[in-house]
Amino acid sequence: MSASTPRALSFDDSAALYAAARPGYPPVLLDTVEELAARPLDGARAVDVGAGTGIATRLLHRRGCRVTAVEPGPGMAAELHRTLPSVPVVRGDGNRLPLADGSADLITYAQSWHWTDPALALPEALRVLRPGGALALWWNVADHSVPWIADQDARLRRHFGAEESAHGTPGVTGSRNLRQLSGGAFAQRLLPWSRTVPVATHLANLSSHSAFLVRGGPDAEPTRRFLGEERGHLAAVFPDDMVEERYVVELALLTS
Repeated sequence: MSASTPRALSFDDSAALYAAARPGYPPVLLDTVEELAARPLDGARAVDVGAGTGIATRLLHRRGCRVTAVEPGPGMAAELHRTLPSVPVVRGDGNRLPLADGSADLITYAQSWHWTDPALALPEALRVLRPGGALALWWNVADHSVPWIADQDARLRRHFGAEESAHGTPGVTGSRNLRQLSGGAFAQRLLPWSRTVPVATHLANLSSHSAFLVRGGPDAEPTRRFLGEERGHLAAVFPDDMVEERYVVELALLTS
């Protein structure tokens, strides 16, 4: 799927919602990237592709990376620039990286590899990476071993249809494509973590997923009705109005 498809760009009109409600990533994620890449992040030339509002870009920047963000959507790019004005933002996508050969030590795709065509995106990443550089893909995926999350997923699939949810896109398929297409050293890790947020933030997080956005976004009547019913389900599990969201970060890393 191309990053220029309507679904991939559905986030653009909801950039502020995305920035406010989406989860970040646990510190162990970048620790693991550093371990698998066998080089420190501090001082590394990093490119965050499909950077969105800069959730991962910000973490890379804080770890000392000299990071450039690549983002196709003007709304998402504007939100990123607003909060990270010192970070260069380049308009583009992973299938056609607007960057020079051998210019990056690390290329990251946080929640975005599945919007690319891997047959195009992988050669592009390898072109831009220096020899010995690393390509890291990761996804936050809701932990379905938790009963309330599994129950919510079932309700989401009844709402959208059996093949659809709003719990994050598992990285298994993208990682498999990377393994099949690459000839470099490949590693995978699963990193569980959690965050506790108000019910309103959790519901906003759900509504920021493309499954809702392509159906009119959070203001569409079916979405408002679903989220209202979901609030009732959550109140039975979390009477204090605080939700413990549990995730597993699926990480895949390829060294060129």
